[in-house]
Amino acid sequence: MTNPIESRLAEMGITLAAGPAPAANYVPFVQVGDMLYVSGQISQNADGSFLTGKLGENMEAEAGAKAAQSCAKSLLSQVKTALDGDLTRLVKVVKLTGFVNSTADFGDQPKVINGASDFFVEVLGDMGRHSRSAVSAASLPFGVAVEIEGIFQIT
Repeated sequence: MTNPIESRLAEMGITLAAGPAPAANYVPFVQVGDMLYVSGQISQNADGSFLTGKLGENMEAEAGAKAAQSCAKSLLSQVKTALDGDLTRLVKVVKLTGFVNSTADFGDQPKVINGASDFFVEVLGDMGRHSRSAVSAASLPFGVAVEIEGIFQIT
């Protein structure tokens, strides 16, 4: 049986890398019942280097949305790892909380986090529709542009 999520990713030319290792004293995910809580994933380039920038200072919302999409890919990688590689066990993206490294006068945090939201809907369809917060942060670890954590329903 073909995994529709993996098929969709392949159609999009996306291969999920292994979920990034934690950068401090925490675990990448915790399962409680049918809910999977995935720790914040930071924006990274394809080579694993940090995707840095401050929205409203040296980065525009469109580039920030691409940074948020990189976070979404890392979130999905962590989900895949938690499910022993079986994404068919993913039921729903429940909630995303997005943090945007931005200046005090930057107000397009929702447009930035749309990069992650749009990715999940494009890959998962209605399963990818979720509740969400998009907030400003004065700074983020390693100077990254975006960090996103997620809550997922699984079987």
